[in-house]
Amino acid sequence: MANTPTPHIGAQYGEIAETVLMAGDPLRAKFITDNYLENPVQFNNVRGMLGFTGTYKGKRVSVMGHGMGIPSIGIYSYELFHFYGVNTIIRVGSAGAYPEDLHIGDLVIAQGACTDSNYGSQYELPGTFAPIGDFDLLRAAANVCDARGIRYKVGNILSSDVFYSDNPHPDRWAKMGVLAVEMEASALYMNAAREGKRALVICTISDHIFTGEVTTAEERQTTFTNMMEVALEII
Repeated sequence: MANTPTPHIGAQYGEIAETVLMAGDPLRAKFITDNYLENPVQFNNVRGMLGFTGTYKGKRVSVMGHGMGIPSIGIYSYELFHFYGVNTIIRVGSAGAYPEDLHIGDLVIAQGACTDSNYGSQYELPGTFAPIGDFDLLRAAANVCDARGIRYKVGNILSSDVFYSDNPHPDRWAKMGVLAVEMEASALYMNAAREGKRALVICTISDHIFTGEVTTAEERQTTFTNMMEVALEII
């Protein structure tokens, strides 16, 4: 394709599979590749955003980092959907929990994604768009969790533009039943909706907003294997 490589992805068309697992941390993408993929080939290292294509149980799949925040995943997912023939993106990320019954290591499967971002304004819709995940992927992920006895919840999450807020009010989201906060899902879901593609966000709880439970950077990179395995099983 004339539009590949893109400014942010150095791959040629055909080097990326139709299904891509994406993680904010490119080292998590490398961890997934090293531990789960057969015959992986690196297709990207532009800006250090590692990307690999291999197979999992005979199915071709790519794994790539997407960086932090809505602008970053917005760029990478747009380019994958538009220029590389990608049909499905599954984000495997971390999130901070709101409810008392969510704990470190539990999974949240994002049915919908609230946001405080202005990303959706580009579509000039006469109202507020509610970004949601692909139901077939969501149902498959929940079934895998049930079969394996993995603790999880399905519901709404918050994609926030702000990590260090000058005026935080997490209680306002919590009282509306929002399960967790992260920084990317809404943009991914909007890009997928705009292009008629499929997307799902599966997050592992890495910290708790109210109780103070927290994990280390190394734990977030290498120990969230339940989430990785669920995502790989539904490709």
